[in-house]
Amino acid sequence: MAGLFVALTAFAAGAHARKKDPEFATGPNDPVLRGRIAALAPSIDPEEARRVVEIAYTTGRDLKREWKVVWPPGLQNFLVNTGQRKGGLCFQFAERLLLRLSEQKWETVEFHWAESFETTASEHNVIVVTAKGQSFYQGIILDNWRYGGRLVWGLVVDDPHYRWHENKVQFVHVLNKRVQPTPSPSAAATSHPPAPSVQARE
Repeated sequence: MAGLFVALTAFAAGAHARKKDPEFATGPNDPVLRGRIAALAPSIDPEEARRVVEIAYTTGRDLKREWKVVWPPGLQNFLVNTGQRKGGLCFQFAERLLLRLSEQKWETVEFHWAESFETTASEHNVIVVTAKGQSFYQGIILDNWRYGGRLVWGLVVDDPHYRWHENKVQFVHVLNKRVQPTPSPSAAATSHPPAPSVQARE
């Protein structure tokens, strides 16, 4: 029994050792990240991979300036929760990235809402990119919160600090926050009034 315990412990340690910290994106056109996204599936358009990297990277930098993000993330969380900053929590970084990505048209990639340690004080949220129709667990995380607006990325299953799960309900909830375009006055004037509802006959 003791030998089995040692073997299982060694296996678990080896599995953890194979995991590695997410990598820093080097810029809005990071060739390594671009290549890794494109390599998720032969169907992925390299131009779409390039756009994902550009949007993810610039979103983190933009939000860092907008929210006056400080290091470490725990301090930023404290400032937000005490009203001294308008944003900078992990779910806010993830929401803003998803909303920016949703402004584009995508034919070969899709996005997912990921969470870890959900409903606890350590909960973390990121966006995951995969090929269209590909399993969430084959995707790449895009994390702008962990290092205060600096984009880091890595395979979902390789993150040694978080165990990621997909939340499809939250994904839809965030997308429903998109601002719908307001019809122009001319369009409203020419629109037809709604047809009267049909009353049931007695």
